[in-house]
Amino acid sequence: MVGWGRDAPDALAQAMAVRARASGSSFYAAMGVLPRVRRDAMYAIYVFCREVDDIADGSAPAADKRRQLDEWRREVDALYGGLPRHPVAVALKRAVERFQLRRDDFMAVIDGMAMDADAEIRAPDMATLDLYCARVAGAVGRLSVRAFGDTSARADEVADALGRALQLTNILRDLAEDAARGRLYLPRELLAANGIDAEASPDRILAHPALPLVCASLAQQAVGSFDRAADAMAACSRRAMRPARIMGAVYRALLDELLVRGWGDISRPVRVSRAVKLWLLLRHGLV
Repeated sequence: MVGWGRDAPDALAQAMAVRARASGSSFYAAMGVLPRVRRDAMYAIYVFCREVDDIADGSAPAADKRRQLDEWRREVDALYGGLPRHPVAVALKRAVERFQLRRDDFMAVIDGMAMDADAEIRAPDMATLDLYCARVAGAVGRLSVRAFGDTSARADEVADALGRALQLTNILRDLAEDAARGRLYLPRELLAANGIDAEASPDRILAHPALPLVCASLAQQAVGSFDRAADAMAACSRRAMRPARIMGAVYRALLDELLVRGWGDISRPVRVSRAVKLWLLLRHGLV
């Protein structure tokens, strides 16, 4: 980072914002309701998550993925030691100092990505799926609520429940995409309960006539997580939780669309329209 000069933090923040905007996701719009310093923190958190997620989803051998994730573990240690080197970690430094972001949450995100990197996840048991959701989504949520401005225990409850709801919704949306990577996140208990062999290949499982029943059951778990997040959110700072409300509303709308489409033909894409997203942004972005 030598040579950036005194404007380096602002330049890095701008770089993080550009990368977050390029994602094209609902995330960028939801974070727009935050004050700049909190928004910059969220963009840096987002780009960190993209960095480690890209490692897990990449085509490198598992050993190389583990090595790259270990490098990020060392980078997080360097961040909390005050001497980060990677530009993303440097961008996170101000956020860590201002909002008391916890080292363990960054490490949990990396541990979650390592679950994907070590081997293709196929029909995990429910306990493993819950652990995966807690790491790749709940930990991100715990970092986020602190950047939003709520450090209460109820805010952490929001993070855990909403993170699980969002991750389950992603799983139910991305079945075909995940199967193309050799992955299947549907829990083996639900597969077995509906007469599906959990040891079969992802493609065979997705072609099974009982797949819609499995997905509908998991969708109801997601609904329960959305409801728990809403209950906890009611006890939190309403202003601080605006981004969480927006993200929750968009993903709940996506889950509703999935439930309407069903899982008889998972090749049919499901998305929330721009008009609905704008309406949800206006509805939930106002205090």
